[in-house]
Amino acid sequence: MTELRVDVLANADFPNFAPGSVWLVGSGPGGPGLLTLLAWHALGQADVIVHDALVSTDILALAPHHVTRIHAGKRGGKPSPKQADITIRLIELAREGKRVLRLKGGDPFMFGRGGEEAMALAHAGIPFRIVPGISSGLGGLAYAGLPVTHRDTNHAVIFVTGHDETGAVPSAVDWPAVARAAPVIVLFMAVKHLRAIASQLIGAGRAPTEALTIVSNVARADQSVLETTLGEAGALKHVPTPAIVVIGPVARYRATLDWYVEEARRHVFG
Repeated sequence: MTELRVDVLANADFPNFAPGSVWLVGSGPGGPGLLTLLAWHALGQADVIVHDALVSTDILALAPHHVTRIHAGKRGGKPSPKQADITIRLIELAREGKRVLRLKGGDPFMFGRGGEEAMALAHAGIPFRIVPGISSGLGGLAYAGLPVTHRDTNHAVIFVTGHDETGAVPSAVDWPAVARAAPVIVLFMAVKHLRAIASQLIGAGRAPTEALTIVSNVARADQSVLETTLGEAGALKHVPTPAIVVIGPVARYRATLDWYVEEARRHVFG
């Protein structure tokens, strides 16, 4: 049955991945089962994959062996390629006539700098396609039993990055406005600066006793969840990353909705 389904997908009317073009593709929050069908198609058609550090080896293994894989991951506190160099490489590879798959964790347009790369490709005259992915801060949190909205607790949610391009707390973010904007705040890449961010939010009126949940490796077998409060967040040490921070009342649903049991975690496809 599995072979039949793969044959059907292989013959599906997917868009052509043309030589000399770049596809910016979201790989989702971890498990290969959370890839879109269009992402799966791109993996099978690409000549070269330029991938982030957060793209799992299980996902990369879905591409044929002959496909060139180029690591272009940026991780805080570690030597990382510069964004400008990554973008230049994408353009160079496309101009060589390659089918270039730029593979990103989560969604390329959700704090993934996909917009910057797409703009550079457009200015260089390189054809491109955007393939959305499941964001770890949205659909990925379902793997920790955390609905980002629930009719009984919140009708709004705000997504914020926890660091800027220099690695510091984003100075352009109006933290008092964020504190008031929605009952639920979802923070990306915020573990390093969690003490400073929590202080800003408490200073703007959020309660120190408010629930704060940190989900590390959201849709992977090594997922871990830490439940604390906004006031205690600054004392945390050695939190695994990558991680998503969720502040607000939706934490109350985890006890009932934490479906991602050990049996599911052992399943390679998520």
